[in-house]
Amino acid sequence: MGWMGKLVGGTIGFALGGPLGAIFGAAFGHAFDTGSELDTTGNRQRLSTIEQHQLTFFVAAFSMLAKLAQADGRVTKEEIDSIESFMEKDLRLNAEGRNAAVNIFRTALNAPGSFSDFARQFYNQFHQQPQMLELMIDILLRVAVSDGSLTQGEESLIFSAVNTFNFSTGRYEQLKSQYIRTADKAYAVLGCSPDDTDEQVKRCYRQRVQEYHPDKIASKGLPDEFTRFAQDKFREIQEAWEQVKAARDIK
Repeated sequence: MGWMGKLVGGTIGFALGGPLGAIFGAAFGHAFDTGSELDTTGNRQRLSTIEQHQLTFFVAAFSMLAKLAQADGRVTKEEIDSIESFMEKDLRLNAEGRNAAVNIFRTALNAPGSFSDFARQFYNQFHQQPQMLELMIDILLRVAVSDGSLTQGEESLIFSAVNTFNFSTGRYEQLKSQYIRTADKAYAVLGCSPDDTDEQVKRCYRQRVQEYHPDKIASKGLPDEFTRFAQDKFREIQEAWEQVKAARDIK
């Protein structure tokens, strides 16, 4: 069923705790409890470890996006439009997923927890899964620039997550270059440089294909609702490789 189905169905037997747990509790109230749900056999039902990770990712993503939207002091229509576009076009959320995302986003806008609070809890959950950390940075960048610019306030917050995640500054600049400028974008997607040798480029491509295969990402706790985003990212890697391969005449 997954965590979303258990939430919609009534109660779920898991509470996040921490600032993200506070958002989840405020967003859904009595739709969940800190105990567990009775299944049809009368046994207690709890979320699996993967479902717990999925729930954490989902709540963290929309909580952090809410604080990112407030980075410059107010939430503009363009920022709201960019969040809605992300839900519709990148994630293709169904009605239940969209309602949950909007509920979390609106709750986080008015919550006392900070962007840094959410980022630290996310890192504590996923610090051994670098793909998840990179995906979150990628999501923040993609949504931030979708309204046409990356403001100083937005980048300051995203860079604070980079530091919290112990994420490579160089890799962050590569991710940003996918959205800020078009020069060398294919190399940025592959995580390499135009100055690298053919063998280095091939090695980067193979590594990213291995790391970002949607099935592998899903097994590490990516919510089902974000699978489309992972698939698009994987497709971007393949397309970037074809571009670089053609430009270098790599066989």
